[in-house]
Amino acid sequence: MGTMLELDNVKKSYHQGSVEVMALRGVNLAVETGEFTALCGPSGSGKTTALNLIGALDRPTSGHVRLEGVDLGGLSRRELSRLRRDRIGFVFQAYNLLPVLTAYENAEIVMAVQGVPEAQRKQRVMALLEQVGLKGLEHRRPTQLSGGQQQRVAIARAIAANPAVVLADEPTANVDSETADRLLDLMEELNRAHGVTFVFSTHDPRVMERARRIVRLVDGQVASDQRKAA
Repeated sequence: MGTMLELDNVKKSYHQGSVEVMALRGVNLAVETGEFTALCGPSGSGKTTALNLIGALDRPTSGHVRLEGVDLGGLSRRELSRLRRDRIGFVFQAYNLLPVLTAYENAEIVMAVQGVPEAQRKQRVMALLEQVGLKGLEHRRPTQLSGGQQQRVAIARAIAANPAVVLADEPTANVDSETADRLLDLMEELNRAHGVTFVFSTHDPRVMERARRIVRLVDGQVASDQRKAA
């Protein structure tokens, strides 16, 4: 299948006043195309930092992050912005939907920025919204949707432009158990049926139960890396 993303001896430090805080301490990780992987660990373990580096939202202090063989450290800000737009889908804990846009418009926005023809956008978005269980709710704004429905819009937005990988940061944190299970069912289906690569940052046991690979981070280092039997 090939390597989708790779972290090579990645370190990341922040400064809190005069104190240097090490968020990642030499992380090595390779994720293959089509994986359904969870980065787990306690608060402060470095899992969200790792996800932000993979998603080109931040740069490592040292080491290399590669996506589809491209070293992100060698890209300009404009190139990183284009990479995030075209190759990475994001699902955030807080949904991050634009409140003035409808469900349809939120799901469509990445393709609109890419310049995809309107007819093609409409066909893709309507099919996705139906797939995520939002048929008939296309014209509702985020405030008119439940938390689970908003997260479904976020998932549709994340995969609308056929990204190489979807990064999901605590995607089940703000929804109830039943909705969380339905969202995970949906993401599993997208992974199995369409080969979408998913990488989660989570402490939710439900996500860990579904993940086929669990990478545990402790104090900014990989403590364990386990693949489940098929």
